[in-house]
Amino acid sequence: MGVTRDFFIAMSKNQLLNSGAKKWGLKLGASKMVAGTDIDSMMKSVKELNSMKISATIDNLGEFVYSREEATAAKEDIINTIEAIQEHGVDAHMSIKLTQIGLDIDYDFSLENIREIAAAAEKYDIFINLDMEDYAHLQQTLDILTALRKDYPNVGTVIQAYLYRSEKDLERLDDVRLRLVKGAYKEIPDVSLQSKQDIDENFLKLIKIRLLGKAFTSIATHDHNIINEVKKFVEENNIPHDRFEFQMLYGFRTEMQKELAAEGYAFTTYVPYGKDWYAYFMRRLAERPQNINLALRSMVSK
Repeated sequence: MGVTRDFFIAMSKNQLLNSGAKKWGLKLGASKMVAGTDIDSMMKSVKELNSMKISATIDNLGEFVYSREEATAAKEDIINTIEAIQEHGVDAHMSIKLTQIGLDIDYDFSLENIREIAAAAEKYDIFINLDMEDYAHLQQTLDILTALRKDYPNVGTVIQAYLYRSEKDLERLDDVRLRLVKGAYKEIPDVSLQSKQDIDENFLKLIKIRLLGKAFTSIATHDHNIINEVKKFVEENNIPHDRFEFQMLYGFRTEMQKELAAEGYAFTTYVPYGKDWYAYFMRRLAERPQNINLALRSMVSK
């Protein structure tokens, strides 16, 4: 399992394969996990989710951005997606990776870009989530979040349970809307928990801290054991359902997504789209062996 995970994470960082993937389109099974390559196809998926009382957080996919031209184009694509959310009247918000809009090029440049995006979103009261990337980008992401929130309260971020520092970050961000996740990158033992049991235990600990706090929390997991623990904790502590939501990825455990929404829990699906789907797809394959089977079935059925 560890070897398989490392293999697909390494593949996700291969720029040559990423370039080739843009030519393939959503073949290799990615169509099960990515909601199309353009706004129109993505919006059809979002409207279908909304019809089941499921909200969406939309990710206009893009990585390996090392030029200002690419970053500026990505910023414009994201703003166009925000405009489309408003025009189509869908229940959705945006998830954004700062490296896509220039963080690896220049900190101030990326801050300018995300400010433009946040301003566009605030105009329509649309929430913006800064996706958390690998550990090397963590502090810069939190610094940008702090700078942004001085002018734009409609911005939050992600806390990854496998990092040792996450509980302290949680305390510092106790008034910020957050998404809690286990973590999807490979990090060294110096900065992160390594065993599934330790990560699961810390994930539940962080969730409970947040649920007893005051800010809205998104609990992003496909783990039914974690979900059941959360449901029990919420009931025992009389926590209102409008204080939190469950989140899952597009294309995963779709029946459970529908069931949780039907049970009256706030639910949001993470909806990725765009031509730059390759790295995202590889990380999903790295996370669980079952995802490889899902992709293979998709390829055979075409």
